[in-house]
Amino acid sequence: MFWDIAFSAVGGLGLFLFGIQIMASGMQKAAGDRFRKILEVLTNKPVLGVLTGVLVTFLVQSSSTASVMVVGFANAGLMNLAQAISVIIGANIGTTVTAQIISFDIGIVAFPAIGIGSLLNFFGPRRTHRYIGQTVLGFGLLFLGMITMSTGMMPLRELDAFHNMLLQFSAYPILGILAGAVFTAMIQSSSAATGVIIAMTLQDLIPFDSAVPLVLGTNIGTSITAILASIGANVAARRAALSHVLFNVIGVALALAILGPFTDLVVQTADTVSRQVANTHTAFNLLNTIIFIAFLKYFTRLICYIVPGEDEKMDFGPKYLDKRILKTPSVALGGARQELLRMGSIAREMLEESMQVFLKNDLKKIKHIVQMEELVDGLEKEINIYLSDLSQHSMSQQQTKLIANLMSAANDLERIGDHAENIMQLGEMKAEERLPFSNTALEEISEFYKTINQMLVDALTAFETGDQELAERVIEKDKVVDAQEKTLRNEHIDRINVKKCYPSAGVIYLDLLSNLERVADHSQNIAELVLEE
Repeated sequence: MFWDIAFSAVGGLGLFLFGIQIMASGMQKAAGDRFRKILEVLTNKPVLGVLTGVLVTFLVQSSSTASVMVVGFANAGLMNLAQAISVIIGANIGTTVTAQIISFDIGIVAFPAIGIGSLLNFFGPRRTHRYIGQTVLGFGLLFLGMITMSTGMMPLRELDAFHNMLLQFSAYPILGILAGAVFTAMIQSSSAATGVIIAMTLQDLIPFDSAVPLVLGTNIGTSITAILASIGANVAARRAALSHVLFNVIGVALALAILGPFTDLVVQTADTVSRQVANTHTAFNLLNTIIFIAFLKYFTRLICYIVPGEDEKMDFGPKYLDKRILKTPSVALGGARQELLRMGSIAREMLEESMQVFLKNDLKKIKHIVQMEELVDGLEKEINIYLSDLSQHSMSQQQTKLIANLMSAANDLERIGDHAENIMQLGEMKAEERLPFSNTALEEISEFYKTINQMLVDALTAFETGDQELAERVIEKDKVVDAQEKTLRNEHIDRINVKKCYPSAGVIYLDLLSNLERVADHSQNIAELVLEE
């Protein structure tokens, strides 16, 4: 009997988790890239941040994932602490949506949803139809997982030891909270943990009084993912992760203080234990949100006190592009140039961190690099739109030429960011597949990178100061880089031919050389713009 229960529970939980993953993937694809941009357009209004957190968590179907996204944005400097806290609070509400859905006895729709979703996914005439089919398929698998777990746990009714354990949760709620927190931390999903609890209530295996502490514990357990994501990150990211933990821990402590009245209130909201469990999850997070929004300023101060340090926030979007000065082209062009220099600084930082991923296997920097890539892409679009608007005004021939040059520079910098991301991906592949690189190869790469990095620095300096001699040196150095890249490539191919190099590692080495050489080419393009001016 033990193995039957274990296999059914584990298999059902696997179906449930896989269903959530498929459903979330479908919703994200149906929404396009918009959900990734939602966090980026936050204002300082806490209510808007909460609503954003609810929406994003519904799309990604995981408050843990939403919190990790927030930690990443904070680490990239794209979000301040108040914004991060408000989104995290909203994420806790968003994760209750799944619990509400599965608390209804709608297992009868599991197989029809799987069938309809599969048909749409495989035979949908349009991409959007296939994404919707994927979402419906995910819902069906989720419901099937619930049925499997619930049915498999039925024999537990006969086990006195199981009933005694649940009675302990009623008598000592702190044990239930710890059990819920540990289980949620293990499976990395409060939605799935709550789903297991609801599956148990559908078989009358667990009374409501025992379920409440478990549900409260799931809220604490889900915050472990954000803590793991913040390890090695900057002050802002660590504060965001800590706010997620304290929000849930303090909320659970408050709920424990009024556990009797809170439980009595929730009991009145539904007739079935499964619905009461779902309502407990929702009511806890709603009440917790109201309390923390009211004291958000003081909560933010507490977080800053616990995690001291300077909160570095990078302004997302353009900083120097002011449409009010478009009628003064000379001033507007100066602002565009400043924005380009800011963009260049970010692109160079991306390149530097990508090389650290490759040379030192520092995978912690990947999230930051990805965020910076989105920032660079956004700046290129904003700069080109701004310059296009500027070109509609009356200008001299020289100013018109300068607009074309600035647009060209923006494109080169965006491409440098793309190559930096490519290098990051090569480094990630090298680390995950544990591909061997000799010290000689790593030294060659490091020296080659130093040459190209200096080219980029000099090109940006020449662009800023108009130093044509420095620009000419950059152009001359590109010829040296081309020759060096060719030599390194030929020598490495020779090593592969005599089997001194692992073939897969050799391919990555050659791809890295190609990306670095392309960075040098774009640096040369920027230097040539200086000579044209």
